[in-house]
Amino acid sequence: MQNKYRLFGNELSPYSVKVRSYLRFKGIEHDWVVRNAATEDEFSRHAKLPLIPLLLTPEGEALQDSTPILETLEERYPEPSIVPKDPSLAFLSALLEEYADEWLNKPMFHYRWYYEADAESAADRLAASLMPGADPTTARSMIRQRMVDRLPLVGSSAETKDTIESSYQRIVDLLEVHLSRRSYIFGERPALADFGLFGQLYQCQSDPTPGRLLRERAPHVQQWVERMLHPRTLGPFEKWDTLAPTLEPIFREEVALVFVPWTLANEQALRNGRNQLEVQIRGSVFRQTPQKYHAKSLGMLRQKYARIADVADLRAILEQTGCIAVFGS
Repeated sequence: MQNKYRLFGNELSPYSVKVRSYLRFKGIEHDWVVRNAATEDEFSRHAKLPLIPLLLTPEGEALQDSTPILETLEERYPEPSIVPKDPSLAFLSALLEEYADEWLNKPMFHYRWYYEADAESAADRLAASLMPGADPTTARSMIRQRMVDRLPLVGSSAETKDTIESSYQRIVDLLEVHLSRRSYIFGERPALADFGLFGQLYQCQSDPTPGRLLRERAPHVQQWVERMLHPRTLGPFEKWDTLAPTLEPIFREEVALVFVPWTLANEQALRNGRNQLEVQIRGSVFRQTPQKYHAKSLGMLRQKYARIADVADLRAILEQTGCIAVFGS
């Protein structure tokens, strides 16, 4: 039996670095194992799905899917906690993490594979980590073609380009204001939302086009990304009253006006058996193939909402920000 955790991932995987950041915050001893040809046999023996991250526990368990991994470990290693004691803030953190995992991944993937310079950079780095020893030109070409072909799966196209890119620029600007006043999203210690947002924005920072935008207009966000590589407790979580002036606009302008209409349209398309969702997002039409996994993760988020004993304060915030439609009128 191994004596510490083994995290199979890749530096260019937002969900892998999300879990790694959490392990570092908790001080959980682990090995970072790049999934490639040399480690594929061990990965395949344990993985139920051919997806990273895969976390092997010292007891031999195999955990996959970044959010359940963090939630499982949070039960086993409750301190230092990433969950605010205020149930409203804890839920808002989970909602923001869902936004990051399911929507912010679209700008990350779009920028990485839509633009020439970004695709070349990512393909070069992935070829070096995934296929060491292979002919670099062939490896880069193969990886790039495979990933570019996947752009429609996240909804990236010439038609949706402006919606996706304006969303990225908006969340970066909103976070810049919010993080100019605190070290982490909910105060002076990281919450679940930090890990979700970090996974995507760390990738954006590493790519030429979104990375340049981040450096030019969001120095506090860039500092936060660097801080999240090795996060630590610097103080307490804040109360909603002090967070609201700059956190509320994030929920109102991005979560409510971008994520909420998309997630409801995704759910409706799956329910009706349609192979394409179509929805107006901030005045523009957005189309893509429905995402089955997101319907599952949305269901889990709704279950968290239903378990809150006194939901009055949270409902007021969700109504005020325009996010209540996902959880019932």
